[in-house]
Amino acid sequence: MDLFWPSEANNFRRFTPESLAAIKERIAEKKKQQAKVKQENKDQGAEEVKLTPQLDLRTYKKLPSLYGDVPAELVREPLEDLDPYYSDHKTFMVINKSRTIFRFTATRALCLFGPFNPVRKAAIKVIIHS
Repeated sequence: MDLFWPSEANNFRRFTPESLAAIKERIAEKKKQQAKVKQENKDQGAEEVKLTPQLDLRTYKKLPSLYGDVPAELVREPLEDLDPYYSDHKTFMVINKSRTIFRFTATRALCLFGPFNPVRKAAIKVIIHS
């Protein structure tokens, strides 16, 4: 049943350096698979199935109640993305008190500030403040 209905216990996880490393691994694995599929389907002309973002988890939309309540300690904190589309994108999400979803890139900002830099974290909190 977990495939269709997310369980509240594991919905929200902090975005950590380990999360970013896992995303990088998924990106590398996806590139390997695409190269392999491209090689196999060179003559067949088959198209690969592309995942699309979930409409209920779009940026600047309210988080649906289906996903449960965001724990107070995780409000306004970087979280791993709930949308499977972003599982191989270097992004994280932040949810504010009014349950609005914001997405940010996990690449360096201004070539200086990584996703875990205190200055960048402060800037994100200012941006998402209602």
